[in-house]
Amino acid sequence: MAEHPHAALVRKGFEAFSRGDMDTLRGLMAGDATHHVPGDHPLSGDFKGVDAIIEMYERLGAETNGTMHAELIGIAVDGRGHAVGMTRFTAERNGRKLDDTGCIVFRIVGGKVTDLDECVEDIDENNAFWS
Repeated sequence: MAEHPHAALVRKGFEAFSRGDMDTLRGLMAGDATHHVPGDHPLSGDFKGVDAIIEMYERLGAETNGTMHAELIGIAVDGRGHAVGMTRFTAERNGRKLDDTGCIVFRIVGGKVTDLDECVEDIDENNAFWS
């Protein structure tokens, strides 16, 4: 059975993110997409527009000296424009290590990601890591 197009889009995005391929990521998102990052730290909040999202992704890499890794655990779709990418996220920063699971809920319209709602398992640990 073929992979659902929304699952394939999310998988392509995670693969591009892992390679640091921001051009591919840019092409997968609507120009006015928003990525919502949970928590209370300098990298949390709402990143509106593809340029702001890409800048945030680049900052993640810079802040962790390239140690971050988002391992895609699985993808679930509803067939109505939503997909969930479940991840294990690891990184090192300022002598700290983060190993957390979470997900991103994607809203997909017209074959483009329009909204990304990120959730983490341990929000307190994420706040401490990124602060």
